[in-house]
Amino acid sequence: MIVRRKVDVPRVEWGNGVSYRFLVAKDGIGFSIAHTVILAGTKSRIQYMRHKEACYCISGRGQVFMRGGVVHDIEPGCMYALDQHEPHYLVAFPEADIELVSVFMPALVGQERHDFSSGSFSSY
Repeated sequence: MIVRRKVDVPRVEWGNGVSYRFLVAKDGIGFSIAHTVILAGTKSRIQYMRHKEACYCISGRGQVFMRGGVVHDIEPGCMYALDQHEPHYLVAFPEADIELVSVFMPALVGQERHDFSSGSFSSY
């Protein structure tokens, strides 16, 4: 059994927020779980080429913009999953940070982060 508390897990600054990595590859579970914080007022251009991700919103509000103009509102109680390696923009409204429970498969090594400086889609 693995039991961890937020104060005891690695805190990774991933680009436009922080991620508390509760489960990573070395744990041998096959997926990762993180408490992800997206800073209020940020816009993150993301595409996961090697991972699939599901996110459950626990606080804050924002939107996920997909190709073709599709927009999904994100608010507490909403889950979204990127199951086809889709490029997307994750936008946090300026009123408050968004907090998510994020699940990645396959598992993250632990220190992955995004580089938004190139203008292209950042990826893990």
